[in-house]
Amino acid sequence: MGEATARTLEGRTAAPPPTEERADRPPADGATQQRTGLRRLRAPRRPRLWFEVLLIAVSYWTYSLVRNAVPEQRAAALRNADWIWRAEHTLQIAVENSINHAVNSVTWLIVGMNYYYATLHFVLTIGVLVWLYRWHPGRYSAARLALFATTAVALLGYYLFPLAPPRLMLGESFVDTVVVHHTWGSMASGNLADMSNQYAAMPSMHIGWSTWCGVIIAMVARPVWAKVLGLLYPLATLVVIVATANHFWLDAVGGLLCLSFGFAVSFAWFGATPGRLERRVA
Repeated sequence: MGEATARTLEGRTAAPPPTEERADRPPADGATQQRTGLRRLRAPRRPRLWFEVLLIAVSYWTYSLVRNAVPEQRAAALRNADWIWRAEHTLQIAVENSINHAVNSVTWLIVGMNYYYATLHFVLTIGVLVWLYRWHPGRYSAARLALFATTAVALLGYYLFPLAPPRLMLGESFVDTVVVHHTWGSMASGNLADMSNQYAAMPSMHIGWSTWCGVIIAMVARPVWAKVLGLLYPLATLVVIVATANHFWLDAVGGLLCLSFGFAVSFAWFGATPGRLERRVA
C-alpha cells in the first residue's frame, strides 16, 4: 500500500499542470486577420488612373458645390473683415493696402498676377498630382489624402467664418484689380462673381494648395533647384493674393492651419510623411 501510494503521489507530482492562458500566447485567428486586413488597407498601393481621375473630378465638384452653397452672409462677412483688419493693425502687419496700390500701378505686373491667381492655383496642383502618380506612385496616396483632408476642413472655415476679401471692404481704398484691368483673374470678381461665393476668403486655399505643392516637391524631388522652386511657389502665391486684394495675411495663416491638419491626417493613416514612404509599390 505504501509503495502504491508513493507511486501515485509521484505520478501526480510529475504530471504536467493544467493548461493555462499565457500572456504571450498568439491571438486568435480572427484578430490576426483583422489586423492584417487593416495593415493592407493602410498600406500604400499603386493608384488606378480611372479611379483617380474620377475621384479628383467628383471631389472638386463637391468642394465647389459646398463652398458656393454656404450662405454668403454679407453683413457678417464685412464685420469679420473689419475685425481681421483691426487685428492686423494691432499686430502691425496691415500693409495689404500699400502692396495692393503699389503693384496695381505697374499694369503688366498686376495683370500677370491676376492670371496667376486664376490659373496656377489649379494647374500646378494637378501637375504635382500627375507627377506623383507617374513617378512616385508609392507616395501618391499619402500626398493625395493630405490634400483632400486640407480641402475638406477648409469648408468648415467658409461656413463658420464668412469673410469678405479686402477688395470688397466698405470705407477702404483697396483696388479690385480684376475689375480695373478687365481680366478674369478671380471667380469672385467681374462677370463671374455670381458663380462663386464672394465671402469665402478664410481660409485661403490658394495658400493651402500652393504650400502643399511646395512641401511635396521639397520632400520628394531630388534636384536642389526643384526643392528651392517648390518652396518659393507658396511665397509667390502669398504676394499675389495680397497684391490682388483677394486675401488678408491672416487668411494665409488659416490656409496653413488647414494644411497642417491635412498632413496630420495623412500621417495618422499611413504612419509616415509622403517623403518617407517607398517611391514605388509592388
